[in-house]
Amino acid sequence: METTVTPAADEQPPAPGDTEQPPAAEALPSPDPLSQLQSQLDAANAKAAEYLDGWQRARADFANYKKRVEREQVDAYQNAAVAVLTRMLPVLDDLDLTLRNAPTAGEAAQWAVGVTLVRRKFVALLENENIKPIEAEGRPFDPNFHEAVVHEETTDHAAGHVVEVLRQGYKLGDRVLRPALVKVAK
Repeated sequence: METTVTPAADEQPPAPGDTEQPPAAEALPSPDPLSQLQSQLDAANAKAAEYLDGWQRARADFANYKKRVEREQVDAYQNAAVAVLTRMLPVLDDLDLTLRNAPTAGEAAQWAVGVTLVRRKFVALLENENIKPIEAEGRPFDPNFHEAVVHEETTDHAAGHVVEVLRQGYKLGDRVLRPALVKVAK
């Protein structure tokens, strides 16, 4: 049994030699080589800018790291020096006490001159490390630099001023290593 297809009334039968083809897709314009190169160049420039920005950030981070490490090394050195020199300050106090009671005549006077020279060397060593004595006598009492251990009635000094330094205080720059022990006028 053979079936024949009959064309519908409104359809035209294909003409001989005509073959039915699907409708042609819209032809895409072929990419222009210049625009392709331009887009590749733009992409490469964007990537290069990204790499440059990353490199500059890494370079700045490294410079900051170097500065921080140098600061930490200086601080570590100062802290170590301060710890050692602060422990030596009582030796300087003992030298000062010895020289206050030094003999002035005889062979012992020669010995006192030697102790004075040792004290001078020790003070020079402290000054080379930027350690300075705190000026106190006759100045207004400042709890940041002075530690009051005695209040004394006196007419020679104004109230609240340091009358006498009992133990010398020292500072490194603006940092107090040891406050001065003082008598304060009432």
